[in-house]
Amino acid sequence: MKKVFLGIVSIMLLLSFGCASRDYVRQQVDPLIDRISKLEARVTSIESRISALEAKVAEIDQVKKDVQDAKAMAQDAKAMAQESMKTALDCCDKAEAAVKRAEAAADRAENAAMKAGKAFELQQKK
Repeated sequence: MKKVFLGIVSIMLLLSFGCASRDYVRQQVDPLIDRISKLEARVTSIESRISALEAKVAEIDQVKKDVQDAKAMAQDAKAMAQESMKTALDCCDKAEAAVKRAEAAADRAENAAMKAGKAFELQQKK
């Protein structure tokens, strides 16, 4: 008898706790749906911000590459300018040497002219 009574009580307990009603499930799930919706909105916002940051990173990388290219071009221009300056200095040195040779030639010509003038005067006196 005790076994039968215990079996009936256990069946009654199982049936009394049965399945949840639709309203109960809705009450439990609706707050979760709201929280999930808010989280989805935040995730979407964060994803858009990440996309914007990725675009800025790509832009920064391009600017960095452009700066490196400009730096290389500036170094090439500097090298060319230094080479041009060296060539100009060499030309100046050659011009100064030519001026010195011309001055020496002019001095020799003056001396020769003076000697020729003296020789002419001596010839005239005779």
